[in-house]
Amino acid sequence: MKRCPKCNRVESDEALKFCRVDGATLFADSSSIDGEAGTVQLGSGHVSNEIETSILPHRTDANINRATASTTVLPAQPAPSTTRELSKPKRRRTAIVVGVIVTSVVAALSAALVDSYLSKRSGKSIQSIAVMPFVNESGNADFEYLSDGMTETLINSLSQLPNLSVKARSTVFHYKGKGATSQQVGSELSVQAVLNGRVTQHADQLTLSLELVDTRTGDQIWGEQYNRKTTDLVVLQNQIARDVASRLRTKLSNANAEKLAKTYTENTEAYNLYLQGRFFANKRTPKDSRKAIDCFQQAVRLDPNYAVAYTGLAISYAYLTIYGNEPASETFPRAHEFALRASQLDSSLAEPHILLGLLKFLQEHDFAGWEHESQLALMANSNSSEAHRLNGLRFIYLGRFDEALVEIQRTLEIEPLSATGNINYSIYLFYAGRIEDCEAQMKRAIELAPDFWFSHYYLFNIYRFRGNYAPAIEELAKSKDLRDETEAGKLIRASFAKGGWPGFLQAVTAGHAPMKMSAYNMAGYYAELGDKDRAFAALNEAVEADQLVGFLKIDPFMGPLRDDPRFQPLLKRVGFPP
Repeated sequence: MKRCPKCNRVESDEALKFCRVDGATLFADSSSIDGEAGTVQLGSGHVSNEIETSILPHRTDANINRATASTTVLPAQPAPSTTRELSKPKRRRTAIVVGVIVTSVVAALSAALVDSYLSKRSGKSIQSIAVMPFVNESGNADFEYLSDGMTETLINSLSQLPNLSVKARSTVFHYKGKGATSQQVGSELSVQAVLNGRVTQHADQLTLSLELVDTRTGDQIWGEQYNRKTTDLVVLQNQIARDVASRLRTKLSNANAEKLAKTYTENTEAYNLYLQGRFFANKRTPKDSRKAIDCFQQAVRLDPNYAVAYTGLAISYAYLTIYGNEPASETFPRAHEFALRASQLDSSLAEPHILLGLLKFLQEHDFAGWEHESQLALMANSNSSEAHRLNGLRFIYLGRFDEALVEIQRTLEIEPLSATGNINYSIYLFYAGRIEDCEAQMKRAIELAPDFWFSHYYLFNIYRFRGNYAPAIEELAKSKDLRDETEAGKLIRASFAKGGWPGFLQAVTAGHAPMKMSAYNMAGYYAELGDKDRAFAALNEAVEADQLVGFLKIDPFMGPLRDDPRFQPLLKRVGFPP
């Protein structure tokens, strides 16, 4: 150690020759510093202005002299007025104080660095998410509609954000009850985060636990538990959407913030009925569609301005015909009425425009009107898989396959595990002439939803086109079984067992009503038998009944009719442009 003879300053740097304060020549002195070297007592007299400098960078040249030497990296300090030697007990207390301070500073710096690192790491906005089906932990299956409905509502809210990819309902519900890990879901759906939730309801108390998980690491990004009265359900749903969006670090414009905060009703009972209606409507069976209609009607009686409940009514009425046997003349006018009412109450909703567009084609044979409503739907919600799917179907009908593929790919990007989306992809492949590919794709759709009759019906058409009649008949009969038309399924199997494919054609054309075939399908059977008059009669019946006749222009089973002079006028009647 070295000491300054003028100011009594102690220096620990053996290479230093002159005092940093007054420039005096230093001399060696070990007597004043014991084993606790490097500490000083703070806050007393002249020592209070001393600054510990040993941690500061400085350089001393070995050949330094008094004239040229740099004395310090700090400004010169005034000489102290008095000096005194520190006693050993005081130095010990000083060492403890300084140690505590240095430790605190180091801890603070470390925390700041860690926080800075984590902030940079988490500061990147999450651009893709899967909201997994909330788990009903109430111990009562009657509350399943609540956990499902809250999930679906949150998906719909977050999908309003343009810079966020939100996997659609049918995709995430594919994982319901399967125990998939967040990392597995992230890998399969290519999303950065997964939101898991658990819902418990006891009497009027509702508890919702949420966790946002990084799918790359499996680490929890955020978690929260909400405890509310069931009467606060509407407010809770709104708060959840805002909280999740903030944790995703999504930058919201004022317009998007308003969309996220939007509440369609203040009536909790109406909201509960709406959730129950969606629960039944999503099953897409005639029986459940009727239950859905009852729930939605009760909801709009409680709140006549409940736009999304009117949308649910419209869709449920349409499903009675599209997925059931109700005459379109009875269901489509009601569907149109309620979809229009929903759109008038809230023009920003996509779903009414999706349905209004389809009805424009089915009821009015207006392709231009369908296109217009499709564009309105996509403007309202560019992340709507259903809007993209049906717009793709419109392009298929028109034979514009390149444009159809773009829309179908976008549908599957949003909703890769959607049964209807995968069916549409297979339909595209079929009419584009890629028969082998379409068969594999339709089988994938069946794996996603084995009990959905629609996919089995289209697999029947694929086998029929390829002349593979035995499996074709089985798929057709199976589609009837799944529609609760078991008698029709028996007749189909029996006619084929008795006379093969010709026996089936003879039986179905002799009396199609027992087999429950649509007029459009019957036209294809008549065309195959060469009975053009009955084929055109059946097609006219289908058009008058607002059946799905959109494939008419490209349907290979209608091939025998295309050279008939009645065919082009029929296309014009259906609405196809020249």
